[in-house]
Order: sequence, then structure tokens, then C-alpha cells
Amino acid sequence: MAGRGRPRGFDADAALDRAIEVFWRQGYEGASLSDLTDAMGINRTSMYAAFGNKEELFRRAVARYALADMAYAREALTQPTAYAVIETFLRANADAITRADRPPGCLSVQGGLAEGGENGHIAKFLADSRLAGEQALAVRLAEAVASGDLPADTDPVALARYVMVVSEGNAVHAAAGADRRALHAAVDIALRAVPASGAEDAD
Repeated sequence: MAGRGRPRGFDADAALDRAIEVFWRQGYEGASLSDLTDAMGINRTSMYAAFGNKEELFRRAVARYALADMAYAREALTQPTAYAVIETFLRANADAITRADRPPGCLSVQGGLAEGGENGHIAKFLADSRLAGEQALAVRLAEAVASGDLPADTDPVALARYVMVVSEGNAVHAAAGADRRALHAAVDIALRAVPASGAEDAD
């Protein structure tokens, strides 16, 4: 049954996509309920009925963003070598955060930068979300160490953190106006720090 106050023809996914853009551009704290409902084309009653309160809406927005806009991160993990995993991720990230049809930067970085609540729980929620991605990358890099694709003395956790620092830093610069070419130039330099494969070291 449609939620009370929901207008006929209400498309929850389309409305959520518009909410994502508001949160992306203005951050969680900066996005008012009026900003959100105006962009979504619904009233507050409809928003509460379909998505719950503002925080619940934001969590739904981040989940949808992770599923669609961050699909490249999951695809990168399937690459055959650690170098290819890292390069694919960083290149795709640079492209994603400079898309012409999206706000510059990254929702998971921009969304919580200005969050100033009593305990910063939105910022923590976003940090935890990013940490989950970092941990997934660390697991993949640990597999590369075990298989000899990376040198045995490689710290997969530290390497994964380094990769995420690069991607998150690029997101901040993209939001500040850096173009795609500049971000890929930073990726070029970052890739020089990726350890040579264990097989190459053995030669």
C-alpha cells in the first residue's frame, strides 16, 4: 500500500537518486529537509512514509550510491594481479569522481565532512563504510601476497590504506575543481609505490 501522502506515480528510486545529489553537493548537515523534498518532488509526509527520517534517507542514499556509483570498486577486485586491481580501482575512481553527470568528488567523502553532531555519528557511519571497502581491498592484496603476486614482506593492510588515501585525496581535490587529467597524473605517481610482484623479485 502506498504511504499516506505519497503522490500518484511516485518513483522511490528516482526520488532517492535526486536525494543523493543533494547530499553529495551539500553534505548531510547542509542538506535541509526542504532542499531534499524539493529535489525529490515530494512533500515531507511522503518522504517520511517512504524513507523514514533524514538520517534513514541518508543511509538509504549511501547504500544506493555504493551499489551503483561504486560498482567499479567491486569489479576492480576481480582483476588478475594486485597491480591491476590497484590501477583499475584508482583509474576508475578518478573517472567516477569527475563524471559530467554527477557532482564532483565522492558522496562518501563529501557527505560527512561538515557533520557536527554531538557524536559525529554520520561521519562515523561514512568512515565505517569506507573502511569496509579498505578491508575488502586488504583481503584481496593478502591473497596476492600468499600467491606470490606481491612480495612476501608486503603489508596488505598498509597498502590498502595507501590506495584509499590516494582515492579519497583525489575525491577532495575533484570537489575543489581538479580535473580528470590532474587526478590521473596523481594516480601515475601513486602506482610507482605498488611493490613489484614476488615473481619479478625472484628473477
